[in-house]
Amino acid sequence: MTEITQAILADHGLSEDEYQRILAALGRAPNLLELGIFSVMWSEHCSYKSSRIHLARLPTRAPWVIEGPGENAGVIDIGDGQAAVFKMESHNHPSFIEPHQGAATGVGGIMRDVFTMGARPVALMNALSFGAHTHEKTRHLVRGVVSGIGGYGNCVGVPTVGGEIRFHPSYNGNILVNAMCVGLAPADRIFRSAAAHPGAPVVYVGSKTGRDGIHGATMASAEFDADSEDKRPTVQVGDPFMEKLLIEACLELMATDAIIAIQDMGAAGLTSSSVEMASRGGVGIRLDLDRVPMREDGMTPYELMLSESQERMLMVLKPGREGEAARIFSRWELDFAVIGEVTATGRLELFWHGTPVADLPLAPIGADAPRYDRPWVPTPPRPMPRDLPACPDPLADLVALLGTPDLASRRWVWEQYDHMVGADTVQRPGGDAALVRVHGTGKALAITTDVTPRYVAADPVEGGRQAVAEAWRNITATGATPLAITDCLNFAAPTRPEVMGQFVGAIEGMAEACRALDFPVVSGNVSLYNETEGRGIQPTPSVGGVGLIADWRTAAGIAFRGEGHEIWLVGQTRGHLGQSLWLRDLHGREEGPPPPVDLAAERAAGDWVRARILEGTATAVHDLSDGGLLVALAEMALTGGIGASIAPLPGLAAAAWAFGEDQGRYLLAVAPGRTLSPCPVALVRLGTTGGSALAIAGLGSIDLAELRRAREAFFPALMAR
Repeated sequence: MTEITQAILADHGLSEDEYQRILAALGRAPNLLELGIFSVMWSEHCSYKSSRIHLARLPTRAPWVIEGPGENAGVIDIGDGQAAVFKMESHNHPSFIEPHQGAATGVGGIMRDVFTMGARPVALMNALSFGAHTHEKTRHLVRGVVSGIGGYGNCVGVPTVGGEIRFHPSYNGNILVNAMCVGLAPADRIFRSAAAHPGAPVVYVGSKTGRDGIHGATMASAEFDADSEDKRPTVQVGDPFMEKLLIEACLELMATDAIIAIQDMGAAGLTSSSVEMASRGGVGIRLDLDRVPMREDGMTPYELMLSESQERMLMVLKPGREGEAARIFSRWELDFAVIGEVTATGRLELFWHGTPVADLPLAPIGADAPRYDRPWVPTPPRPMPRDLPACPDPLADLVALLGTPDLASRRWVWEQYDHMVGADTVQRPGGDAALVRVHGTGKALAITTDVTPRYVAADPVEGGRQAVAEAWRNITATGATPLAITDCLNFAAPTRPEVMGQFVGAIEGMAEACRALDFPVVSGNVSLYNETEGRGIQPTPSVGGVGLIADWRTAAGIAFRGEGHEIWLVGQTRGHLGQSLWLRDLHGREEGPPPPVDLAAERAAGDWVRARILEGTATAVHDLSDGGLLVALAEMALTGGIGASIAPLPGLAAAAWAFGEDQGRYLLAVAPGRTLSPCPVALVRLGTTGGSALAIAGLGSIDLAELRRAREAFFPALMAR
């Protein structure tokens, strides 16, 4: 047996204290295969050992929640016997090392999480964070990630309907690729992963196992260093056409009653799927690893258990149903193999050509994995910026802002995604939220991804509140009722108290917002150690929101729909410029606190706006976020091809009213002759739509064509460098 040295422990991401825990749990030294199993199951990516105690503070229940955190994906009731199934996950480290395959397999993995629950995937979203646009690697990474996302989703035939993308130097050495999938299922046909019935066969289906992705979960749980490029073999390789076959075969088998439990082979591959299924069911599991379909010669039990080859599933079938299942998977030209059985031992028993090669109690691997309450310190408050720059020409500043990386048109990105496949996308990328029709009905799901990392960095509690509130606001702006969120919590090393403080603060803010807005968390993912040689990313707790509208034809978009419509501003404007894009991108100052979030005002304003949409009074709606009022106005005008004339807000400096990022605000366009009912928050008439320019009383006007040129230039120029 291989002697377990300090070097071997380090290669497996295990500390000396953790190794002592393994020795105590086993009463003996593990062999290398057993050590590898502990390594991946105790990694941050699989065990959440630094985050579990804090995640418990997030609200996860509501009358419409069918399945909350703990399964492959969350499930909510959307009426009429139907359920929406969704989750978001990270694929950050692989996407930095090999951007195309890293992003593609992130998309494939999140789709498997959804269809494992019995749902047909109907929409994909993403949240992408790249380094400075001037950095030498950024163009290569953007091109690779976008092509990977588009290529995989397009080939499988699931529309990518939106997302977000940002640029900041903190991501230079560690980009973020967060993928979200939403599916639809019968509410009474949700499949879960808990194994049961000792003696039931354990079945492997899908693609063959190779050597790609070995130790992927461990790599995803460590910071990058100068040798990160050497980790390329830990990046999985995806096959979207195989994924399509797997979806159809699994859904066909799910239409029978043959499946007891099912689990995607995602992070940690066969190890995590078998351990989690047995642990959740309170049973044991025996696997004959020589029966696993292999695509490479000479593979070892260690490689088979730790490989993260894609497009694979593990199932427990009712005894005697193997032949029926085998025929289905054969018809779809997929591998099918009975590789073991459920036992009553509470142990993971692995055999190789009849010889035992591992024998482990399941409890220490799964439920009893380390759980750390790491030291943390709160983020110091940032003072309000002083001596703010003047803004003599707001329209000139608007042109400049629309050309910046975080506000420029994303057309170059989303035109590479097939966002119309399936023919149910009724609101395309570019708005506040995507709308995807529930096939065969008038209902539609509203889907968004949101976070503002610079806010979280400046004040994690306020930034956490804002991430949830903006997702709620974006769904509301379509006329849909927000129902639940998934999250992807991306942070640097939890071993640094200041980073752990960011995590704790963000969770606190998110929990407060979820409770205040009746917007529970039903699934999610934690991604830590997002840093390179000690330089961490901005804290980025991405939020994916899902809502429902009863009739998609009553929904609002951001485009002005006609001339002579009145433009109204909903919500209080105080002119908050701390952490604003105007201050950062035009004046090079990342200063001040983020704008505060008044959750009661958010709820009041959003509920009022939604009612105005559903009654047909509001013809266009857009929430105010990055860039403030003038940026939102320009986006509505450019999307609709109709200009506007407004008056400045009195009592505020030009930059404050034009580019302040106060929260809880919306712009509404109201058709001539329609009257607004009393609003519970501030309501100001700004002006009217019309013409081909944006005009501000007393300050001049600018043609929409000039604004469009500024907004459309960034991505083509970046890709042409």
